[in-house]
This record gives sequence, structure tokens and C-alpha cells, in this order.
Amino acid sequence: MFELSNLLLLSILLFLPLLLLLFINKIFSSNKPKPQPQQSSHADLPKAYPIIGHLIAFYQKKENMLQWISNLMASSPSLTYVIHRPFGGKSIVTANPANLEHILKTNFPIYQKGHYQNDILRELLGGGIFNVDGEKWKFQRQVASHEFNTKSLRKFVETVVDAELSDRMIPILSDAANSQTVIDLQDILQRFAFDNICNISFGYDPEYLTPSLPHSKFATAFDDAVRISARRFRTFFPIIWKIRRFLNIGPEKKLKEAVSEVRKFANSIVKQKKQELMLNSKETSMSETEDLFQGFSNLVTQMRNLSMT
Repeated sequence: MFELSNLLLLSILLFLPLLLLLFINKIFSSNKPKPQPQQSSHADLPKAYPIIGHLIAFYQKKENMLQWISNLMASSPSLTYVIHRPFGGKSIVTANPANLEHILKTNFPIYQKGHYQNDILRELLGGGIFNVDGEKWKFQRQVASHEFNTKSLRKFVETVVDAELSDRMIPILSDAANSQTVIDLQDILQRFAFDNICNISFGYDPEYLTPSLPHSKFATAFDDAVRISARRFRTFFPIIWKIRRFLNIGPEKKLKEAVSEVRKFANSIVKQKKQELMLNSKETSMSETEDLFQGFSNLVTQMRNLSMT
């Protein structure tokens, strides 16, 4: 307990000068007349200070972070911008198609996700394909690529998405248009995606996109887990969320609860699917359509049979 109190005291002592600097900057910026808009596209680029980097601009724009970062990239001639973090850290953001192709395609193997991303997304993604490198990623990529290229899955995806569109989404949009009702399109699209993902992945229909727009505990938990995990990337001081995770307080406590709910839901679906596959193994093997879980199960079974021969 003594060591923990010392750690918190040290954190406070480190942050006090930064808070004082932010306070002084706020006072002076509020007294200055607002500059007239300039024609130069470089006018909105923030100033990086020694030691603290772009910390001041970061906190000034934290309520509209995504738009701010988009503007930074758009204002840069190369559509790429370097955000300077405190104590020499840097983050590079880019919207340049050539850079994206270089990173995600041409030289993908050398751009590792690394410990930084793995630690941030560990609770949510664990050791899945989106959070690992090297041989672990390669194996999962090969298995997923094989399954996604099967005719049965492609046919199943087409059937699921077509049914979700014609039977649910279009009627809801039509009713809203006829009654001139305002609807939250982002919520509708999230529900549409959620139903499709559950159907395609597990063969399970949560019926999240129905006229009553029901509440889903799992969907809410998953949304919270993604939002809080993404927030970790945006913090200038990772030590803050790490201390919260250690103490199990604030957003980190909510993240832990959300991930627990997500895993509970996923485990129940997997358990149910395993029982169905065991009871209907003959019918399943002859089925023309299959969800991802069923396809992976069949593939694992084939690999086991090959290893035993």
C-alpha cells in the first residue's frame, strides 16, 4: 500500500506542472483576439513544444479528436502528420494511399503490431488474428483465408445479408419515411451489422434489428469494450489507464465488466453450437450452407483426422 501511495504521489507531482501549463495557456488564449481565417492550409497545424509535444493541442481538441486528426492529415501536403507525444514519443497518422499500401500490403510483415498495441487490446482481442504477429498471425490468416473462400460460406453470407436487408432494414426505413419519423441511422446500421456478424459467425440470430429496436446487453457491452479500448490509444499518458486498470477503477473497471459480458455471451453461443454439431454431425457434414464456427469446426476435424493418419 505504501508503494502504491508513493506511485500516486509521483504521478501527481509529474502532472502538476503540465496542468499549470495548460491553465496558463487557457488564460492567455482566451484573452487573445481570434485570428482571421487564413488561406494557407497550414494555418491550423498545431505547435509542438519541447518536452510536452502536442499535449496542449491534444487537450484542446479532445472533444472532437477524430475530426481534428482528419484535419491534420488533410492540411499536410503528404496527407501524413507526426503527432509529438510528451518526452519524445511520436505517433504517425496518414491518409496517403501510397503509404497505406506500403504499410498494409507491400511491406506488411515488417510493420508489427508489437507490445504496445497488444497490451492495449489484450482484454478485448486476446491472442486473436487482429492482435498478434509472426507465426500466430500467419496460421490464423491461413485458416481464415481458407474458410472465407469456400462456396458454402459465400452463399451463406449472401443469404443472411439479403434476408436482413429485405425483411428488416428496408421495412424499418420505409416505415420511417412513410410516417416522417426521425431515426438514428447510425444505430440502425450498427444493429444491421450486429445481426449479420452473429448470424455469419455463429449461426445465431439476436434479432437486434427489429421494429421495436430492442436493447441487447451483449451489443452494449461490446460497444463499451471497443470504445474504452480505443480511448487507450488516444491518451498521451498510458500510465494513467494502466494505473486505473491496476486499481480496477473508472473506465478500466467498466471495460473489465464489458469484456466479461462479451465473453460470457460468446462462450454460451460456442457451447450451444458444439452441442448442435455433436447431435447433428451427419446432417451438418451434408449441409450446403455453414456459418464460420461450423466451418472452422469442420476444418479442425479434418486437420485432426489428417494428423492421425
